[in-house]
Amino acid sequence: MSNRHEAPIRHVLFDADGVIQDVPGGWYAAIEPYLGERARDFLHETWAEGQPTLAGRGDYLPMLADSLRRWGVEAPVEQVYADVWCRIEVVEPTLAFVRELKASGYGVHLGTNQESYRASYMKANLGYNELFDVCCYSCELGQMKPDLGFFQQALARIDAAPGEVLFIDDTEPNVVAARVAGLAAIHWDFTQGQQTLVDQVRELGLRC
Repeated sequence: MSNRHEAPIRHVLFDADGVIQDVPGGWYAAIEPYLGERARDFLHETWAEGQPTLAGRGDYLPMLADSLRRWGVEAPVEQVYADVWCRIEVVEPTLAFVRELKASGYGVHLGTNQESYRASYMKANLGYNELFDVCCYSCELGQMKPDLGFFQQALARIDAAPGEVLFIDDTEPNVVAARVAGLAAIHWDFTQGQQTLVDQVRELGLRC
């Protein structure tokens, strides 16, 4: 789909995982010490069960503790959560790009699907509250991507019209939903390289 967009863009809304941060080695490798070859099946099950918590409904940690018990993992849930869900590494080139946009006068914002514990970890440990002008965590909005309500609430918090905002995400359905909501949107992840993102942003008329 074309990135051409008519309205002047004044704000950029960034996804988190896959765009500004990564789980080093991947999620499956992170939890393999506890589940071995069952890691993939376990994660997909617990992610499905915990889906409502991304929209602020329910408490993820007790759900995860129940899953670990069912799968025979004896380690404390707090230890597993810290080793896996808090295993986050920021993508420095993307954060440098965020800072460049901010210095050029654009509003820079975070828009991410997270349950409350991981959102709290990101706030306390990764410096996003200082870097971004507005942080939109799905668990706080009560809506998660790709629901249109997520983008409507994010726009309200940013205080911008849809056409003034560019959204960058590594998940195609989220990008499609953002365009339906009226935002400009780019489908990109950090493995594609920073220059690819810069080129697409420049096509939309942003100064960078």
